[in-house]
Amino acid sequence: MPMRFPTVLNIRQKVMVGFTILVIIICSFGTVSFQSLREVERKQRFVEVADDLRDSILEARRYEKNFLLYGSAEDLNENRRFTQLAVDLLEKTIPEIKDFHGAPQLTKIKSELGDYQRLMEKTAPGRGSSSGLPVEQLREHGKALVDLSQSLVSFERERILQIVESLKTQLLSSLGVMIIAGSLLLPVLFQKIVRPLREIEKTTHRIAKGDFRPIAVPDTRDETQRVVEGFNKMISELEERQDQLLQAKKLSSLGTFTSGIAHELNNPLNNISTSCQILIEEFDKSDAEFSHRMLSNIEHEVHRARDIVRALLEFSRAKEFCIVPTPLFQVVDRAVKLISSQMPPGIDISLDVPHDLLLNIDGQRMQQVFLNLIENAVQSIEPPGQIMIKAGVDLAQKQAFITVEDTGMGIPEEVLGRVFDPFFTTKEVGLGTGLGLSIVFGIVQKHQGSISVDSKEKEGTRFTIRFPMETVC
Repeated sequence: MPMRFPTVLNIRQKVMVGFTILVIIICSFGTVSFQSLREVERKQRFVEVADDLRDSILEARRYEKNFLLYGSAEDLNENRRFTQLAVDLLEKTIPEIKDFHGAPQLTKIKSELGDYQRLMEKTAPGRGSSSGLPVEQLREHGKALVDLSQSLVSFERERILQIVESLKTQLLSSLGVMIIAGSLLLPVLFQKIVRPLREIEKTTHRIAKGDFRPIAVPDTRDETQRVVEGFNKMISELEERQDQLLQAKKLSSLGTFTSGIAHELNNPLNNISTSCQILIEEFDKSDAEFSHRMLSNIEHEVHRARDIVRALLEFSRAKEFCIVPTPLFQVVDRAVKLISSQMPPGIDISLDVPHDLLLNIDGQRMQQVFLNLIENAVQSIEPPGQIMIKAGVDLAQKQAFITVEDTGMGIPEEVLGRVFDPFFTTKEVGLGTGLGLSIVFGIVQKHQGSISVDSKEKEGTRFTIRFPMETVC
């Protein structure tokens, strides 16, 4: 069965292919360079042999001249000795350098040396010629030998220089190829690995701050795409968990408000009961105006109880995140009414929120924001104290702002930067989960807003929420 290759390589395969090609190129250049270095080494040894050969020929010629001038047998013997050294060196070297370009020159030198030896013997005592012809031929052959030996040395040195230049070219070419290969490989690594990792890192920081926007999935059909898809799935699940935490926080708040809510409902119910009893007792004696007043009072108290129950139902109901134009005052007022029953005596809440200020917000979630901030403020105040909620539009900054300020104990400077971290709390064990301000931060971020905190110990704390101008209706 024929092998099937993937049409799209994954990152691991791309990196492996890239590095394999790079290694093959490096090994190829390395092999060629190594061969060139070996060639230089062999030629260097051959040049040393050629130098020795030239020196032997020059010595033989020197003793030749001395012999021709003085006729000394000792000079003749030295001439023979150096000539034979040259011949022995040639016989030893020629088989080793058959593939060299200078091999033919060595053969020619060997032939010339043979002729030179024969002519030298003819000029020896008892064998010379009176015509002087052998002496002239001897000198010509000797000069030819010197020229050939020097030419051989120069030729091989020139060849060494050529190989060195070629080696330098190869090294520069290999460096250029590696730079090009690296420049092609690095963008792939950056595009496929580094950039997605940086994007995931940035998104992780966003998630820690409550921003659950997913990452755009690249169409790479490799590990990067699968990692980003998995990461987005994790973001979606985290957002669901945050919604669950928000709902749990709501239920927790409802549990905290239970006694106060019962008291709030008890008042209108008592008023309704009292009005009904008075009507029953005075039914035959009362006039129409009195009965109308009692019934109006009953209706008012019914509406009051209805509003309390409606606020509870609205607060506790799980809803999808939905931004609609919402009067900010109503959201803040509902939050204040829900928590007012839990306010210790001596703590007052003042509102400075324009009734006509409309913001594009999710009213239910922003109500949770104000409940958490007011609850934190109440817990930090030792009565008497005050909580001030103010809102408006900052035209210079092109923002809508909301401040929740208290006269409580404040937050220590060393922990001020961590108050929005999940599960961080300065309260005693069992008095806080550390999720309240984290949930506030996440809700504000989801509205494309920002929240900051200023605090001084023993002087109070101010939370400032800012929304872009586009939020204002």
